Amino acid sequence: MKPVMRRARAAVVAGAALVLAASCTSGSTDAGAANAGAKGPVIRIAVGVDPSYAPLYLAVERGMFAKAGVNVQLMQVEGGPAAAEAVVAGTAQISANADSTALSLMANNANLRSMGVFQSSDRYLKVVLRKGVDSPKQIKTMGSIQGLGLYATHAYLRHNGIDPNSIKIVKGSPPDMPGLLGRGSIDGYILFEPWAANGVKEGGHLAGRIGDFGVGYVQWLLADQKWLSGHGDTAGKIFKVVAQADQIVTKDPKAAAEATQKQVKLPADTTVKVLPEINFAGRGFTDADYTSAGKELDFLLGQKLIKTRPDLKTVMLRGWYEKYVS
Repeated sequence: MKPVMRRARAAVVAGAALVLAASCTSGSTDAGAANAGAKGPVIRIAVGVDPSYAPLYLAVERGMFAKAGVNVQLMQVEGGPAAAEAVVAGTAQISANADSTALSLMANNANLRSMGVFQSSDRYLKVVLRKGVDSPKQIKTMGSIQGLGLYATHAYLRHNGIDPNSIKIVKGSPPDMPGLLGRGSIDGYILFEPWAANGVKEGGHLAGRIGDFGVGYVQWLLADQKWLSGHGDTAGKIFKVVAQADQIVTKDPKAAAEATQKQVKLPADTTVKVLPEINFAGRGFTDADYTSAGKELDFLLGQKLIKTRPDLKTVMLRGWYEKYVS
């Protein structure tokens, strides 16, 4: 591994550890109440901070994991690659990641495994364009996060007859994008909430959703194979709780929004509006999932973002959900 990559990975792990330490000290009374009666070693789940993780926030807030007999703590990270990187580093046992992001990491981390799907959407990620940019043809520079963001950005440009190679793409993290847009450093970006709404606050405007140009995503729960091979029943209990929380979020988005606000301080009134944009449902893998994942790998290889193609039948555990969760 190159020195720069070692430093980058160390920074991710160190940052994740700091977030975890902060989450364990602030709000510890609520966390303790939620985990009352939980037994066994702590299982840490690395998640980002946005409404799409509402089922996990809700499950912790209501003590659902503890009731299922598992001692779960959420580890808040920046999201995206940082979540799965925490699993690779061993600071978390499970992470929640979008399929494209997970696949890019699986190409370099042979032990990462996806257990199944807990949500999907073709509406949650939105196109935000800068004030004065009223047509995609006016775009000269786009901001993008890794993984799903870059995949969607290329699809959006191609859909509008624009060669992605003719556009400058500035890569960064979700919190970077609204500020870059407001300063005029980029003409647009494609992101989830709250970063889409924050871009509008910076003077931008919504110009569509990823489903408008044929893109969707599924969110997976990931684990390291070495840990998963000895903790299948435990992982199954955790995933079953997430699937149950999925159903609650769908039926009562207001309660889910309130739980999200308590867990990560996101405004409940904003969250409750965007939750219906996501299909919250736990399930195992289908033929369609493998087909979609194959297309995403083609993109990653074409962009030289990965050097090797992971075997989808190995990293996407077909039948695992049905065995341990259903």
